[in-house]
Amino acid sequence: METLKTHTVHGGTLRYLRHDSVQTGTPMTLSVFVPPGEGPFPVLIWLSGLTCTEDNFTTKAGAYRAAAEHGLIIVAPDTSPRGEGVADDPAYDLGQGAGFYLDASQAPWTPNFRMESYVIEELIALIDAEFPTTTTRSILGHSMGGHGALTLALRHPDMFRSVSAFAPISSPTRCPWGEKAFSAYLGDDRSAWAEHDAALLLASGAGRGAFDDILVDQGDADPFLTEQLKPELLQVAADSVGQKLTLRMQPGYDHSYFFMASFIDDHVAFHAARLRG
Repeated sequence: METLKTHTVHGGTLRYLRHDSVQTGTPMTLSVFVPPGEGPFPVLIWLSGLTCTEDNFTTKAGAYRAAAEHGLIIVAPDTSPRGEGVADDPAYDLGQGAGFYLDASQAPWTPNFRMESYVIEELIALIDAEFPTTTTRSILGHSMGGHGALTLALRHPDMFRSVSAFAPISSPTRCPWGEKAFSAYLGDDRSAWAEHDAALLLASGAGRGAFDDILVDQGDADPFLTEQLKPELLQVAADSVGQKLTLRMQPGYDHSYFFMASFIDDHVAFHAARLRG
């Protein structure tokens, strides 16, 4: 991996990195925070939302003080492949910046939009090879990235110790963002859509017994709450299969990184307890 820039923060080291991805066929960028000390350290993978790059979380979430205290590496990849020749769409909710953490099966997206395989098959192995990790990890994210964290954890429960989310797209098969993206990336077969819907995956028993709790924070002043996010569908699904879900409706909070910065310490501690337990 090529180091683009390095910063010292809370006694640890933050690197912005770039590498050529086999899965996406493009250069991919990410940030990696390594806490002070010799390690090895468990890993937290953060997945960001629509329009974001690796920089949004890195500069706005304020996660590194808690990560340093708990001794956790935090990895924040970009949200999609990018570059000349990579399929795109003029809208903010499709194409570059809107990878939805799945592998597209439809043209023109198929060659590069392989974000599930990128995270699960490439990024994790790369981080374990290049950094002092314990080879144990957890995953969390926001909005589209909350959808990604939940679905990747439920689809690959052996890969993660715990999962949490901020304002996730809880059931993308039942909201405009998801319907648009899934139609483009996966085609018209809604059975394929269901494989990437956190609420439907939970209701089907995916990840059964893997997670003692799933932590979700949602602001009640979020403008996308009713039409796009629908956390109540996640709660109903969890209840139907006996999966503990801690859904915290936070009064007055919106969809911005001010919301995440307010509760990120709770999420870091939630994962640290399970990664080091």
